[in-house]
Amino acid sequence: MKLNNLLGVSSALCLCASVAQAQETNEVEQLRQQLRQMQENFEKVQTEQHRQIEALTQKLDALSKPSSAEAEQKKLEAQLTAELSPATTNPPAAALPAKSWSLTDPIPVVRAGSAYMNLSFDALMVAGGSTESDPSSQLQLGDHDPIKNGFSMRNAELALDGAVDPYFKGFANIVLKLDQNNETSIELEETYVQSTSLPANLQVKAGQFFAAFGRQNAQHPHQWAFVDAPIILTRAFGPDGLRNLGVQGSWLLPTPFYTELFLSVLDGQGSTAFGFRNPGDPDNLGVDRFHGRATVSRGLRGPGDLVYVPHLSSSFDLTDQQTIVLGTSAAFGPNDTGNGLATQVYGVDFYWKWKAADAHEGYPFVSFQTEGLYEIFQAGADPTAPVPLPAETLRDWGFYSQVLWGFKPRWVVGLRGEWADGNSGAYDASDVYRGERTRVSPVLTFYPSEFSKLRLQGNYDHGELFGDAYSIWLQLEFMLGAHGAHKF
Repeated sequence: MKLNNLLGVSSALCLCASVAQAQETNEVEQLRQQLRQMQENFEKVQTEQHRQIEALTQKLDALSKPSSAEAEQKKLEAQLTAELSPATTNPPAAALPAKSWSLTDPIPVVRAGSAYMNLSFDALMVAGGSTESDPSSQLQLGDHDPIKNGFSMRNAELALDGAVDPYFKGFANIVLKLDQNNETSIELEETYVQSTSLPANLQVKAGQFFAAFGRQNAQHPHQWAFVDAPIILTRAFGPDGLRNLGVQGSWLLPTPFYTELFLSVLDGQGSTAFGFRNPGDPDNLGVDRFHGRATVSRGLRGPGDLVYVPHLSSSFDLTDQQTIVLGTSAAFGPNDTGNGLATQVYGVDFYWKWKAADAHEGYPFVSFQTEGLYEIFQAGADPTAPVPLPAETLRDWGFYSQVLWGFKPRWVVGLRGEWADGNSGAYDASDVYRGERTRVSPVLTFYPSEFSKLRLQGNYDHGELFGDAYSIWLQLEFMLGAHGAHKF
């Protein structure tokens, strides 16, 4: 058909334009921009094909005389078959070789014109133990960390993503967790809509999502290179990380290298806004406390009660085999230990990766990642506390650094070192989120396939509150379907 040829030529031209633009960026961002452009082209082609199918169907129904319309009907039926064939559900043939759905693709469960939805499931189970009888009390403070000796399952994730229409795509993930008594809890971790067709390299996200702060905060547990979350991230952002309801805007700057600017504006309330308008946990008398202070219950009174999270990230190719990514982040907002009190968190991050020129399946490679955070928390006075607490400014700082070596296909060995500390506070003696801590963690990961992994990790922990502790964890992951591509 002429129309199909025109669509093919148009799609090829769009892809060529996308590739030409991507050549100005590094290898990683070339792939990122190509994927985004291909998805937009794919959705536009789908919409046009849906219109064609409806027009052809109507024309078929209008043929009331089989004898005179037999040849036309056969032609239209052939066109419909071509439109509905699996080969045309992928990007245009001029862009990529057509192929049918495979086991490595997300499972499409709903499709209506340009809208579609993919479904996938990912589970992480951990077995192991520690010299501490209750690792969750002071060692493993992240919400997805191993929480007990024996078996733990802290992340079974159902993910849904897809195109809403030519203007938006959506994502949601529902996480199920087992507590220490193997009772199930469920949380709506993320659910948001994201624009796909704004001009000038702009993009907007709205809903509940992980804030773009540093490198790991926005990652889901199955993306982590280690079994547990870094200490300094848990200290600054709590067990759940910094995620909340809000809106995020991003702008891909017109620079010769990849540079993207983000700004998240979050509601800033609840445990997922840990150091901000978080009521804390109830004490023995049922009084909500955070850092030992009784918290005030207040709603949103104006823009000053929101949390603002700016983030800037840039990427450069040092050589054809080496790439670096630099980032800086901040988070500002009020906290609930008193009126007019605020929290500030600052962070820097660095990532470097080397991949051999003759790499096979991405191996061998070496990567290095580090993040440093500094938190300023204005704590209010509380004369009603069991031990009266003065107004004070609590400061915490720390970093983690990790190196990974993919020494052969499917095998990765790594090492992470961490340190966190803070100034002396009136409540340090019993606050597990303060005081000096260090941890060293060697890890070995084997990927039987892209749908599973086995990870063995050891931890040596030292902290002011518990002394020395040793742990070993064996993690198993399996995936049904496949998640969409994640950020580099």
